[in-house]
Amino acid sequence: MISRLAGALLRAILVVLLIATPSLLLPGVTSDVTQIVALVSIFAAALTIFEYASIYPGVVEFRNAPPFNRLRFMSLFATVFLVSIVVRGEADPSAFVQTVTRIGTGIGDAIDFPYSPVRQIVLLTSSDTTFEQINRVRTAAGISYLISMISVLVFYYFIRVRGWPTRSGPFNVWINLPTFDPTTGGDVVIRLERYARVNVGLGFLLPFLVPAVLKAAESVFGSVTLDNPQTMIWILASWAFLPASLFMRGLALGRIAELVERKRRSHAKAAKQLQPA
Repeated sequence: MISRLAGALLRAILVVLLIATPSLLLPGVTSDVTQIVALVSIFAAALTIFEYASIYPGVVEFRNAPPFNRLRFMSLFATVFLVSIVVRGEADPSAFVQTVTRIGTGIGDAIDFPYSPVRQIVLLTSSDTTFEQINRVRTAAGISYLISMISVLVFYYFIRVRGWPTRSGPFNVWINLPTFDPTTGGDVVIRLERYARVNVGLGFLLPFLVPAVLKAAESVFGSVTLDNPQTMIWILASWAFLPASLFMRGLALGRIAELVERKRRSHAKAAKQLQPA
């Protein structure tokens, strides 16, 4: 119980650090922004403690199947941190910031072609946006997209090379898939494979769909501006993190379906061997 609570508190601290990172790194943060960040941090920390301190399933999937959620958190934290220091580097440059900026600029320029996800993000900038701000958005999009692709590749490595999730012990469907009911809706393997394909498909499409949806919603909710550094950081982090997260979820569900099917075959083979000749 004590170790579980300590782990939950540590995760809550890391979540608070993630949410507060832009405010801690960027200059000129107003008191109103600080209050909003503090409120969101308290809510996120409480949710994390309640989720991980409990032995019962909650809302977080693959809670006891590391490193799924750890990879997602590290991906989001790396995106927020690196984009934040790139923005901060405009006023306080350093060798590390310049290196990160060059990498992001190179990736952003390489995939900034017509109808690409980065081009769709760049088109969200307003007509009076300066050339420097457009370059900043392109660089941040390149960094975000690179980190999201790396996180997916690392998780694929854990599945195919490290045998995720079997090396972490028995996979508990009740804990790790709290919203999935294996007793209803037909064959479990077919349902898991269908959900896996849907999540992978959404992971491919969301980088293109999110900018289009934001652009289409301007007539209802007003224009989305990327001129504000904090707004840009969280929009680009969400734009890159959500598709990667869905893609990883699709890979995970496909892996679980594969394990269930393999278990069925082994049981069927064992039952066949026990039958009298």
